[in-house]
Amino acid sequence: MYAVIRTKGKQFKVQSGDELYLPTTEGEVGSKINFEEILAVGDGEKLTVGKPTVDGASVSGTIVSHGRGRKILLWKHIRRHNSKKKQGHRQGYTQVRIDEVKA
Repeated sequence: MYAVIRTKGKQFKVQSGDELYLPTTEGEVGSKINFEEILAVGDGEKLTVGKPTVDGASVSGTIVSHGRGRKILLWKHIRRHNSKKKQGHRQGYTQVRIDEVKA
């Protein structure tokens, strides 16, 4: 069984045992997390699409870790002005393991 969930403005197709990298989410490592917005639920043969969410469906998971992604470098140069600027950015993430999908 799989489900399409919406969290932090993004949509993910998940099933039991999957591991997701979500934008930084509050919670301690090892704590449970429940996803409220279930957009669709399917089992391979039957698909239930919500209007806008599926009533009675739930997806739960466990927070595995918190971390930061690889560094992305930004380079800005304005020619003939001796102007250069280099910036770096690392996006935070939360790794979540999906434990259960209920329809």
